[in-house]
Amino acid sequence: MSDPTDSYDPNAPDTDLSALDGDFAEAPVEDRKFQEIPDGKYHVSVDAAEITLTKASGKPMLKWTLKIRGPRLAGRLLWKNNVIIPGPNLAWLKQDLRTCGLELELLSQLRANLPCLLDVHLEVTKKTVGEHTNIYFNKRIVADEPSGSDYGGEATDDLPF
Repeated sequence: MSDPTDSYDPNAPDTDLSALDGDFAEAPVEDRKFQEIPDGKYHVSVDAAEITLTKASGKPMLKWTLKIRGPRLAGRLLWKNNVIIPGPNLAWLKQDLRTCGLELELLSQLRANLPCLLDVHLEVTKKTVGEHTNIYFNKRIVADEPSGSDYGGEATDDLPF
């Protein structure tokens, strides 16, 4: 018997998924409750970087997915968004790109260079103030630099929020 997903085009707006309705209804769902990732320093790699639009205002933003490399919480994800609007946001974006080793002359070159950001290793700091969480790119980590066992601990630097 052939797999009903063989002929599906996931990008087609009229993709018919009804052949999988029975399997979907019977698929088990487990309750997952992940603990919030605590504030602190982490060694991460850039798992994804995409230009998308903010939900609230429709402004362009660079959405980062960062995978924690360990030793604590390895495999967990952090997310960072750089909203691309005039003013300080552009300076913060430019600094984050530079930290990743990407120097652009023009912002319009960003989309074509997104693949250059993938698998870049970084030391980041996660900091929460009230309801707002931010991820700061501290430095790029080169392959021969030890990851250290201090990643994933309490933040010790006083970073502006």
